[in-house]
Amino acid sequence: MEDCLTNDMVKKILIVDDSPIARKMLKSCIPKDQGFEFHEACNGSEGVEKYRSVCPDVTFMDLTMPVMTGFEAIEEIIKHDRNALIIVVTADVQLKAIKTVLDSGAYMVLKKPLKKEDLLIALSKAQDTLQQVK
Repeated sequence: MEDCLTNDMVKKILIVDDSPIARKMLKSCIPKDQGFEFHEACNGSEGVEKYRSVCPDVTFMDLTMPVMTGFEAIEEIIKHDRNALIIVVTADVQLKAIKTVLDSGAYMVLKKPLKKEDLLIALSKAQDTLQQVK
C-alpha cells in the first residue's frame, strides 16, 4: 500500500459517476483557469483502476453505479491509499448512507444537485487538508 500524495496542491481531479451529464456538470463548476487535470470514470471499478494509475489529489465519487458501487470503490481506494481525499457526490442523502461512506474513509459528502459554491468550498477544504498532510 502506497500513499499517492506527492504535493500540497490539488492538481489532478478524478470524477467517478455513471452519468456523463453529472460528470460534465461537476467539471463545469470548477474554475477552468487553475490548471486542473481531469480524469473520468463511469463506474466504481473503472474509478479504482483510474485512481491507481492517475493518483488524483481529489476524487469525486457517486454512490449508485453499475459494475461496482461507490461504497465498494471507496473501500478499495482507501485500502490502496489511506490518505485518499474522496468527496462523495450523491442524491442518496439518507443518514445511514452518509455515515457508511464517512466511516469507510470518504472525506466529505455533497448532495446532488450540486451547487457550485458547495463544490468550491469542498475543493478549498481539500486543498487545506493536502497542505496539512505535507
